[in-house]
Amino acid sequence: MYPNPVSISLSSYGADFVRQRGQEQFLDLLAAAGVSRVELREELFASAPDAAALGAVIAALRMECLYSTPLELWTAQGVLDPLLGQKLEIARALGAVALKVSLGHFDERCDVSALAALLPAHGPLLLVENDQTAQGGRVEPLLRFFQGADLLGLRLGMTFDFGNWQWQGESAAQAARQLGRWVRYVHCKAVQRRADGRLVAVPPQAADLQAWAALMGEFAPGVVRAVEYPLVGDDLLALTRAQVHSLSALGAGEEVAHASA
Repeated sequence: MYPNPVSISLSSYGADFVRQRGQEQFLDLLAAAGVSRVELREELFASAPDAAALGAVIAALRMECLYSTPLELWTAQGVLDPLLGQKLEIARALGAVALKVSLGHFDERCDVSALAALLPAHGPLLLVENDQTAQGGRVEPLLRFFQGADLLGLRLGMTFDFGNWQWQGESAAQAARQLGRWVRYVHCKAVQRRADGRLVAVPPQAADLQAWAALMGEFAPGVVRAVEYPLVGDDLLALTRAQVHSLSALGAGEEVAHASA
C-alpha cells in the first residue's frame, strides 16, 4: 500500500499512442501499477465514450476517475463557458470525483455567483488548474477567483500544476504559499527548455522531487498527486509502478489521508 494516492494523466503515455489504443486500454496497467486515480482526457477520445460503461470498468478496478477537459471556465467575454454544464454531466456519468478545467479570462467583469447554479452539491468537484496561458497561468487572477468563490461558499478547488508556472515566469513556491489552501489535486511535471527556446514537460530528477516534497507541505496531507510527464519505455508497467512509488513518497512523513477530490 502506497503512503499517498497517485493519479496518472493518460496524456503521459503520448497523445498519438493513447488515441490509437484508446484510453480504456490502459486501465488494467494502471490498476496493476498501484494507481489510485485515472485522469481521463477529453481531447484523447476519438469519439464520445460510453461514460457509464467506462466508469463502471474503472470502479471495478477500484480506482477513482477524474475527467479533464481543455475548457476555459471564463470566456474572453467574461462569462462562464456555456459548455460547463455539459462537461459536468459527462463527469457525473463517468462517476468521476472531479472535473478539471482551466481558469480562462477571469477579471472584474466576471460574476462568480453565476457558478452557484451549476455546481452540484454532490458528485464531481470542479477543479480549476493553473495552465500555461497568460490569462490562466498567473497567481493573481487565480487568487482573486478563489477568494471570490470562498466568499460565496462555492464547492470547488484547485489543481496545482508544478511545472505550468514556468510558462508565465511565476514562482511555484510563492504560488503554493498563496494558493495552497484551495489545492485538492496536484499535477507533477518537470520542465526543460529546448534548444529552440520552447519549454517541454520532462520526467523529474532528484532535485525536482526534493522541491516538490517541500511544496507539498503547503497542501492538505495526502493530496492526490498525478504523473503528467512522459512515460515512455519498453516496460510500461515497471516504469509506471516506479513513478507511482516515487510520487507517493512525496510528503509521506505527514499524516496520510485521501483528499476529498
